[in-house]
This record gives sequence, C-alpha cells and structure tokens, in this order.
Amino acid sequence: MLYKYPYTSELGIITLLANDHGLLGTWFENQVNYGGLFDLDNVQAITDSHQAIIIDQAIKWLDTYVSKQPFETIDFQLMPQGTAFQQDIWAELQKIPYGETITIDQLVERIKARQTKGLGSVNAVIGAVTSNPIAIMIPSHRVLLTGDQAGNLLATNHLGQVLREFERS
Repeated sequence: MLYKYPYTSELGIITLLANDHGLLGTWFENQVNYGGLFDLDNVQAITDSHQAIIIDQAIKWLDTYVSKQPFETIDFQLMPQGTAFQQDIWAELQKIPYGETITIDQLVERIKARQTKGLGSVNAVIGAVTSNPIAIMIPSHRVLLTGDQAGNLLATNHLGQVLREFERS
C-alpha cells in the first residue's frame, strides 16, 4: 500500500510517499521531478502520520532537520526508484555532510571508479542528481553546478540554493 502525506515546514510543503517497507519519495511543490515515477494524484493522502510507520519516522527526521537540531543517520529504509547508475549517484550524495557542498565534477570523480560501462558523463550525473526522488534526505542540493552545466534547471538550482542557505544559517 502507498501512503502520501503533506509535510508542512518553513521550507514549504513537502509531499512524502512511502509504502510499508520504506520511503519512496519526498518532493517540494513545483519541484522539477515532482512525483518522480509515481502518479501522486492517484494516491490517497493520509491525515495522521501514525497510520504509516515510515511516514512517521520521516516526519520525525524532517522535524529535526528543520529545527536545526543534531540528528543521527536515517534509521528507516530509503527506497528511491531508479536505475543502478542513479542508485550509485544517490548513494554517493548521502555521503556529503550537512552544510557542505561538492561540485558536479567532484561527484563524477567519486563515482567513475565504480562505473563498469563508461565513466559517467557529466550530463548523465546531472540527470541522476536532478531526478533524485528523495529531496533533503538524499541531498542533491549539496551538489553545485557551473553556469554552463545548469542548462534549464533553474527551479532545481533555486531550491538547492534555498536549502544550502538554510543549512548555512
């Protein structure tokens, strides 16, 4: 069963999507990849987060994040849906510490040794970063793009800028 919950914070409304096994997505309204592979219009929202254990755990984690309190690692299953290449990128993003950033070129360097088919072009890595279905918890906002790499990703860049500023303040 799928569970959808609208989490409201000072950063905006974040739609959480989970099943009984893990968190499938967290999306800000108007985010470029809102809903990812899921048709969120056909998932009924729950009104009480206690109806779904994973949603409840994600809310507790987000409450801690938003209140800028020290938090432990995520103790519930993240289940982003994507290719093996995307999964590799998303796993690497989770290693970037709170409040820190890396460039897209640094990210390419980090993953290229693990790639068996090619080295992962910058464009492919950007595609994986921007298709990240679990905002904040998989911190794609901590990856900086140069002007010529950004292309038409203004909404993603703006959201990333907001989150980076939030973590620095």
